[in-house]
This record gives sequence, structure tokens and C-alpha cells, in this order.
Amino acid sequence: MSNKPAATLPILPGATLGILGGGQLGRLFTLAARGMGYKVMVLDPDAASPAGQMADVHLRADYSDTAALQQMGEACVAITTEFENVPAASLIELARHCRVSPGAAAVAIVQDRSHEKTWLKDQGFATAPFALLDNETGLEAALAVTGTPALLKVSRFGYDGKGQARVNTLEEARAAFREFGSQPCVLEGFVNLQCEVSVVLARNDAGECALFPVAENRHVNGILDVSIVPARVSESLAGQARTMAREVASQLGYVGIMAVEFFVADGRLMVNEIAPRPHNSGHYTLDACVTDQFEQQVRALVGLPLGDSRLLSPVAMVNILGDRWQNGGPHWDTLLAHPNIKLHLYGKEAARPGRKMGHFNVLDADPAAALALAEAMRDAL
Repeated sequence: MSNKPAATLPILPGATLGILGGGQLGRLFTLAARGMGYKVMVLDPDAASPAGQMADVHLRADYSDTAALQQMGEACVAITTEFENVPAASLIELARHCRVSPGAAAVAIVQDRSHEKTWLKDQGFATAPFALLDNETGLEAALAVTGTPALLKVSRFGYDGKGQARVNTLEEARAAFREFGSQPCVLEGFVNLQCEVSVVLARNDAGECALFPVAENRHVNGILDVSIVPARVSESLAGQARTMAREVASQLGYVGIMAVEFFVADGRLMVNEIAPRPHNSGHYTLDACVTDQFEQQVRALVGLPLGDSRLLSPVAMVNILGDRWQNGGPHWDTLLAHPNIKLHLYGKEAARPGRKMGHFNVLDADPAAALALAEAMRDAL
């Protein structure tokens, strides 16, 4: 156990905060923390880490590197994460030295789809029909539960449409399972999907929550394309989504920032996934809310009062993928000609198809006008 005294909350500016993961979410956390007067240490093995570019210290090491974890634990007063696949053992080790949020127990549940789906079912939250798979012999029984078509997803390390396959027959399911290396998977049934929505929230040690407005999300090839805020759903459904998200965080005993994604099917909500971190669908908060999700992440981590999460303007957020660098693009002049568009780029060196390179927010008092301009500019890029 570290001899360093436990942090006294709130942890005030001037202290060093740590983050595991150096992608765009870590970069935006780092910018928020440094803007509030904190120093930031990033642990990420990538020398070109977007967060590492902005940090006071960038530790280039694996997330399980014992020496790096010790160095981080001794230097930082509090540590958080930017992605869910950080080894739980690393969070437990860091917690011997300093404050860690979110905790290992909550992350261990949601970083594995099998554990997450089982936990949601056990807690009474509605989900799409699913079955867990540890071996190929269980596929026939699993398909009997979900029906076809169904979606086969790896339990660990899948994201943005990777590690998942639509299957229509037992033969296709077998082929997909083998393609995934016969590793544990979840088979999910399809539902009568009307739309997808998400709620980003922050929860502190006292169990107080600050919930952001509900976002309506549209995906292309498994990757978020556009988020529309406020979501075009009834006030009643939006209220239910916020209540369910709060309950998920409470049941997990969660401290930090998180997102809960929902299917809206036949007029009711089903929990799709939980993200124990800031979320792509919360990027609109950077320009459209009193407090954005990254400042809120800092506040929850250091024990400050949670910020005001009110929406200041309707907004549409569009992801910018590496595909836009083909054929002479992106055309930034076209985008930036509009005074109500806010551009955020992530500092990534290589633009690859499907890779998230940045996003832009379109703000307008008229939600329909915001969405129309967002779609026009997405195509114009």
C-alpha cells in the first residue's frame, strides 16, 4: 500500500490527474482539466497519442506495465479512464496509491458484453433478446432464443461495428463465430427499432447525478454518424430514458461520467450498452451545454460539485471519419463558412476509412435547421 495520504475532496487546481488511454476522449478530458488548472499525466503506449500531445506527461507504456502504473499512482492524486477495456487489475493496483474513478468493479461489468447483458437482466432492465455463447455447440440453442436475423458480437474489445456480424442462418452463425476465433460472444436478436437514443450523465460519491439531455443517434456501418439534441421523442419517453440511466448508474454504484444507450422499439426503451466513460453521442455538450461532458468528468473525479448540464441550444453533431480525406478533402473552407458550426479535430496523424478524426456541432434555435445544415455539411466535406 502506498504511503501517500488519501486525497481530500475536493481536489483543487494545481494537482496532477491521470488518465488511462490517449485517444480523442482522453485528449478532450486533458484539455478540460488543463483549462481548469490541473496537470495531466496520460498513460498510453502510442507515441502519437492525441491525448499525449496535450498532456504535461505522457507515459508510453502498456496499461499493465507495473513500473508505469506505480509511477502514475505516485504522481497523481486521482485517475480516470477514457475507454472501457483497461484491465480491471490495473485499476485495482492504481487504487492502492490514489483515488480511481470509475472503480474496477463497475468497469469489470461493462467491459464484457456477456457480464453486462447478464447484469442488466438480473437488475430488471429491459434488453433485446440475447444468448451467451462460449462454444460453437451452443449456437443452435442460442438462435432459438433470439430468432433470425441476429447479431453476433464478441464479448470483449468490440467497438464501432468491429467484432460483430449479422447472421441469418445457423451456417452463417458458425462461420462468424469461427471468424471471431471462437471466443466468447453474445448473440442478440433484432427488435422493431424506431430509433436509438442515449443519455450521458455524471454521478458523484454522494450518489448525486447530473444528466445531460437525451440524444437521438443515427449510425452508419456500426459507427455513430449524427446525434440530434434534443431527441425527437416524446417528453415522456425522454424522461423514462433519463430515469433508467440514473438507475443504471445507481445500481452499479458508479462514480464518474457514463453513457447509457437505448433502443426505442414498439414505443418502449431497451438498454443496448453502457459506456463507463465520456461518449461520442455526448460531444454536442462541448458547445451546446453550460457544462460539457469532459469538464463534468473532471468534476466527478476531483469531487467538485457537478456542473449545470442544461442545453443552451438545439444542436446536431456529425462525426468526421477518415474517409473524408479521400479525393482532395476535407473542404474545411465550406464547413467553416458557417458561423454556427463548431469544429473539433483530434490531432490524429493517419486518416483511415472508418477512423474518427473529429466532429462538428451545428447550433440553431430551430432543431430542424440545425439537422438540415449538419447533413448538408457532412455531404459537402
